[in-house]
This record gives sequence, structure tokens and C-alpha cells, in this order.
Amino acid sequence: MTQTPVTKRAYREEIDRVNSQGSYSASWEGLGSYEIPEWYQNTKFGIFIHWGVYAVPGFGSEWYPRNMYQPGSKEFDHHRQTYGDQATFGYKDFIPQFTAAKFDPDAWAQLFRQAGAQFVVPTAEHHDGFPLYDSAFTRWNAAQMGPRRDLIADLGSAVRRQNMVYGVSSHRAEHWWFMNGGMGFDSDVQDPRYADFYGPAQPENLPPNEQFLEDWLVRCCEIVDKYEPQVFWFDWWIEQPVFAPYLQQFASYYYNRGREWNRGVAINFKHHAFPPNTAVYDIERGQLAEIRKEFWQTDTAVAINSWGYTDNQRYKDPADLIGDLVDIVSKNGALLLNIGPCADGSIPDEDQEILREIGRWLYINGEAVYGTRPWRIYGEGPTEVIEGSFADTKRKSFTSNDVRFTTREVLSQGVAHQVLYAIALAVPADRKLVVRTLAEGSSHLPGTIDAVELVTGRRDETVPLEWNRTTDALEVALPAKLHSEHAVSLRILAAGV
Repeated sequence: MTQTPVTKRAYREEIDRVNSQGSYSASWEGLGSYEIPEWYQNTKFGIFIHWGVYAVPGFGSEWYPRNMYQPGSKEFDHHRQTYGDQATFGYKDFIPQFTAAKFDPDAWAQLFRQAGAQFVVPTAEHHDGFPLYDSAFTRWNAAQMGPRRDLIADLGSAVRRQNMVYGVSSHRAEHWWFMNGGMGFDSDVQDPRYADFYGPAQPENLPPNEQFLEDWLVRCCEIVDKYEPQVFWFDWWIEQPVFAPYLQQFASYYYNRGREWNRGVAINFKHHAFPPNTAVYDIERGQLAEIRKEFWQTDTAVAINSWGYTDNQRYKDPADLIGDLVDIVSKNGALLLNIGPCADGSIPDEDQEILREIGRWLYINGEAVYGTRPWRIYGEGPTEVIEGSFADTKRKSFTSNDVRFTTREVLSQGVAHQVLYAIALAVPADRKLVVRTLAEGSSHLPGTIDAVELVTGRRDETVPLEWNRTTDALEVALPAKLHSEHAVSLRILAAGV
């Protein structure tokens, strides 16, 4: 790991040195040569983790620390009824109960591997301002309080032992205003003893000042140097114009460090925080309606109501998540799927079972997902995917008439061939799969089809299927018994793929 400076002034000097000497300079033009790593475009599926002090109350959502200081909110009322008023028991008082006593990073990493994930992104610091890593720039962190353990370091080592890529997220930008509700009434947010935790607690419509922005930059660069993440995920508030020069400095520093490590790295951003081709576009709880030329990502959660743990989670159906994964991949994207561990570091059984169900499907069908690229069109079918953020629960369930396409290059007897995959997002009840895009004479696939095979998870196993190609559709007879009752994948060997 890179030796990290221990003062902000020293870090600023190091940032300037790296950015002046590295391949990338701190301007949008200087970042224009950035290329998204191949590993990222190949892996397709990662695990996001919202874990922090907010898991202790486990009520409402991971925004409990903000909402408990918002009079009239359900969290405000719950807090007073359960813990007392916010002047005598504030958010800081949950920290000793954030023990991580059952946190087993190797068990976590093994679960994520079983899920078929290829990269893992925990929240290094959420909006609440409590880093899960050992920071030189705040005493309020998991290494010095609560678990008294560098959770980000321990998980990173375990993830890499499982041969997965490690990333982090930082939500530090949002902390500028996150705790400002406590400034409106008698609460511990106003106690000067805790200003270094709760502050700045400023109005949302007030742009961050230079002091905060400099602190934001050195904290992000500290994470880069201590943990060498290959993904650095940002939430939406960095889109404020005042962040732009600091984003340029961070991206330059991070990309130059990636060059030093000889590893491909990527920044995730939302909305318009970064110009095209300088980072990876991310959509929160939403998707795209069509193929995007540039690689992109969806972040969503196994739970509908919260990113962090709560005691009343409402979960998504694994079949819907598998359908979303395939739809996203067919449009040149990746899925970053979030779970919310408990305060003691255990992962709820429901989260685990959803991950394992996805993993069982990927074990069989991963050939049609990992390492693939979009085809000429993403697919066909009646179910409308609502484009944009916070639309993940607005669509109906996918049907067997919803088909998505991917393609990959394979070697056969030393010769490279393009293989087309057609993935039906549900199994037809009559075991007859109809793909209208691949009808005889189709403009998308005018060549001949040589074979249609079932993807089974075993490269050495060929399961040829009976099929008939008419001017209306490609009709495929599926076996009565399938390896998975979720989406089903076909391998299509054809001319002109």
C-alpha cells in the first residue's frame, strides 16, 4: 500500500505532486484519455454494502441519523419514544452499540463469491460522517470507536483472497448538510464537543466552503492510498458546481495511482457530475431503456424500503433481480446489488438467500453474462422498462416473451467465432420459447442458424435443442426439466452474428 501523509497540508502537497507528474492532469481535458477497464466490462455483477452506525436503531432507513433530528418524521418520534430526547441521547450514542462482534470478513467474501459477484463495494463513509476505516483526519471512525477495527481493511483482504475486485464508496459530500436538522432545536448536534462529528450541519442550499472541500479531497485520497480500491463510488451531491475542480483533482490523483498499481480503476458518478468518457455513469434504483454505447452501471438493493438494515425489510423477488441483471447486461451495463448487514456484522438470512439464489442461477447461466457484450439490439418483449432513477419497482414482472441478447467471442479449434445468447427472462409454461427477432430473413440475423443449445453451466456439456425457424420467429422446444426455473439461456450458433 502507498504510504499516506498524516496531515492535510502534506496530503495537499502529495496530491499536487502526483497530478503534476502523472499521465492524467487535473482538468476534464486531461482526463479525456481515460478508458474503462476491461475487468469491469467483463465482470457485470458486484455487491454493494450499506453498513454503519445506522444499523443499530435499524428503523426507517440508513437516513435515520438525519431524520431523527427532523421534527415530524417517524424517526424523530420513534427516537424520542425509544431512546429519549436528542439532547441527552443523540446519534453519537449509538456508536458503542455498533460492535461488529459477529463480523467475519471471510464468511462475507465467501457469500459474495457464492452469489456470483465479481467485485465488492462497501460504504467507506456514509452521509452520517462515521468512516468504517482508520482515518488520520477524524477520531470518529470504526478503528477508534465502536468496533475498534478497520472494517474496510479487513473486508478488503478477505475479498481479494476470494479473487474478487475491491472497491469503496464515499458519501462524505452529503455530510455538509446531513445533520442540519439538529440545529433547529435543542440537540447534541449543537454541542461543541461533538462539532467534529456532526458538523458542518449547514443548509442544503449553501455551497460547501473551501475548508470542507479540501477535507473532502484529502479524505478521498486517503482511502485511495490506504486500500487501493479499483472502484470509487460517489453519491449524487458531488454534482454541485463547486465540487468540479476538486473532482478533477481527485480523478487525476486516483487514475494516476491506478497507473502506478498497474490496475484498471473506475469512478462511479450520477447525473452530470462528470463529463462523458471520464468516469462510469451510475443510475440509482433504475435502468436504461436501450443500449448505451459507453459502459454504465445500476446500483439497487435487495430491499425495497432501505439500503441499510432495518427490522422490517421488504425484499425483492430473486427472479426480478435476475431479470434486471440480464436486462442491464444486454444494454452494456453492470449491476451493483446492495445488502444491509446488522450492527453486529451478521448478514440477515433473507439477504443471504437472495444472494445465493442469484448465484445458483449465475452458476448455470453465467456463460451468457460474464465477459459478454451487447448485440445489435438488446432484446424484445412486452414488458416496459421505465428509464431513469428510482424506477426499479415501477415495472411489471418480466415474462417468457421478454428476451435479451448478449454475445461473446469463443475459440473453436483455434478459430474465433461470435456466439449469440438469447435469454428468456422467465420460463414458458409450455416449454416453447419464441424469439421473433431471430425469424428467418431477420435484418438483425440474416444468416443461417446452425444450432441452438441450452446453457447448462458446463462448457464440456452440449445440450442441443429442437428448433424451427420460420418467417415469424425462431421457435425452440425446451426440455421438460431445466436446471433453473428462473431465466433460461440459449446458445445460438449462427452465421453473421
